Amino acid sequence: MIYGIVGLVVFILDVLAIIGVLQSNLDTVKKLIWILVILFLPVVGMILWFLIGNKT
Repeated sequence: MIYGIVGLVVFILDVLAIIGVLQSNLDTVKKLIWILVILFLPVVGMILWFLIGNKT
């Protein structure tokens, strides 16, 4: 049960990170790279986006 809740939280945060990437003023290639990082490394990619990617 707890793993399902954790998975849902990670999924929601990943969706929010992807929305943040799409709304950023980065060029298309950088947006695509960030989205792929978030999709292939859900937890690490999301954390990296919120810590460093969001500032660029």
